[in-house]
Amino acid sequence: MPQINVTIDGKSYRMACAEGEEAHLTALANGLDARVSEIRRSFGEIGDMRLQVMAALMQADELDEVKRRLATLEGETAALREKVDSADSVRATEEARIATSLGRCAERIERLANAISAG
Repeated sequence: MPQINVTIDGKSYRMACAEGEEAHLTALANGLDARVSEIRRSFGEIGDMRLQVMAALMQADELDEVKRRLATLEGETAALREKVDSADSVRATEEARIATSLGRCAERIERLANAISAG
């Protein structure tokens, strides 16, 4: 299992990750480091643990918001799919009705053509 070193708030941490996930874990650590640095600039020296907890809570809040937005979008997508399915059903019914009507028209035309050619 690969291991990488990441730096968060000036401290180095050795982390294990799945094969091929090194760059992803590094990017996540860089994001957390940036968040901790941002909080430190805003609040000053408030203690390492408190900084990390605040950063984790901020990211958890963002994740929660994304989950809510995703759930809303999934609901909207499901509603749109139902409308499309309903419209497809109506379209299929109308196409069948039109095809039947065209078939009847073709029969009438054929009868008229036969009557004209016979007469």
